[in-house]
Amino acid sequence: MTTNEELIYTLEDGVATVKLNRPERKNALSISLVNKLTEVWQDVDTNDDVKVIVLTSADCGVFCAGMDLKEAAEIKAKTGDDALSKLKDPFHQRMRDVRKPIIAAMTGHLMAGGMLLSLNSDLRVGLSRTRVGITEAKIGRGSPWAVPLLGMLPQPMIMELVLTGEQLAIERFFDVGFINYLEETPDDVRTQAYRLAGIIRDNAPLSVVAVKASILRAMSLGCDEGLKEAKRLHEVVYASEDGIEGPKSFAEKRKPIWKGR
Repeated sequence: MTTNEELIYTLEDGVATVKLNRPERKNALSISLVNKLTEVWQDVDTNDDVKVIVLTSADCGVFCAGMDLKEAAEIKAKTGDDALSKLKDPFHQRMRDVRKPIIAAMTGHLMAGGMLLSLNSDLRVGLSRTRVGITEAKIGRGSPWAVPLLGMLPQPMIMELVLTGEQLAIERFFDVGFINYLEETPDDVRTQAYRLAGIIRDNAPLSVVAVKASILRAMSLGCDEGLKEAKRLHEVVYASEDGIEGPKSFAEKRKPIWKGR
């Protein structure tokens, strides 16, 4: 368990919780918070006790407001450096590379870096009547990280997001399948996220890791090459003890005992 002013990281029964904890700044991403997140993603990826991750934030009406612009302005004024130069992982690639499933429990509005955290997650539970935006164009910043959305949202919707910088109703994202569930209260959002996490945790761990990797790789490679890569990634699954345990437990009408090998 890691707890500090900005980040709360806990692990219970195979489910890791990563919580942004800056409600007084709308859970904006400070330099220290982003760097701590990079360390957390490394830990969850290498810790065999972690089966699935829930990413959430302190309740303040905003899941994550993106970069802490006040801090960025102060750094520029004092040092002449752009805030991105202070980050270990400016575009959160380490999060995108996490092998285990990440569920975003978004208990408020999300924009800019908050949207980045959302798209780097694998499942998303949102709060009804909130808004989503990629607001960089309004403040002279950029959103190269939005490119993966090409496989997740209709192109005209992406263009509206990145060109206008406007925040759109989260219901639009639910309607096109980007959001898995919409709930009425922040507590309901978290309850739904942990329900999904519990289901994933109880599944065969090698299968979960392989299928996540397969889908993400296929998004990059295309269908034919992606299918070849998916078959390669699943070789370890079919050759594992778990690959035998699953059918055996089904035949014996009992819960499987996964070994992850």
